[in-house]
Amino acid sequence: MPDIILLNKPYRVLSQFTDRDNNPPRQTLGNLLSAPAFRVAGRLDYDSEGLTLLTNDGMLQQRIANPKFKLWKTYWVQVEGTPSQQAIDQLASGLDLKDGKTKPAKVREIPAPELWDRSPPVRFRAHIPDAWLEISIQEGRNRQVRRMTAAVGLPTLRLVRMTIGDWQLGDLKPGQYLRQSAESSK
Repeated sequence: MPDIILLNKPYRVLSQFTDRDNNPPRQTLGNLLSAPAFRVAGRLDYDSEGLTLLTNDGMLQQRIANPKFKLWKTYWVQVEGTPSQQAIDQLASGLDLKDGKTKPAKVREIPAPELWDRSPPVRFRAHIPDAWLEISIQEGRNRQVRRMTAAVGLPTLRLVRMTIGDWQLGDLKPGQYLRQSAESSK
């Protein structure tokens, strides 16, 4: 029976169990849990936080991570600046990035969510406003959400993945995880 681990990956932790470079040493998933038979299904970059799924089943890993299976991934994104309706519409309709046009996304502005403190905190600049967006995508290109917001003039300050398909971050705090049967978690 395949198992799945739902993990809240903290900021500045690699989405892998070892750090090949190790110069300077960085935190990895191996610092948070021991799960030798598990593999990450959809990585988050070093500077992103939130829901990371691990599974001990290769076929399930592919169904989660491969964009052809069209699982929606939802992110809460703190951006620098005030989003215009035009910027939101551009994000939603798809953007031309260096590696091609993105698929349409679901995008809406949200109130600042109640999240855990991040260390170090996001820089605060008194004369530059910030805002929060909820962005859902079906792709998983490298640093895609960050590149999308930058393309519309809204650099990402903080990025937290909240859902992957039907799996949700829920109340997991940074570094906490929940192991369950993949069948019971859907």
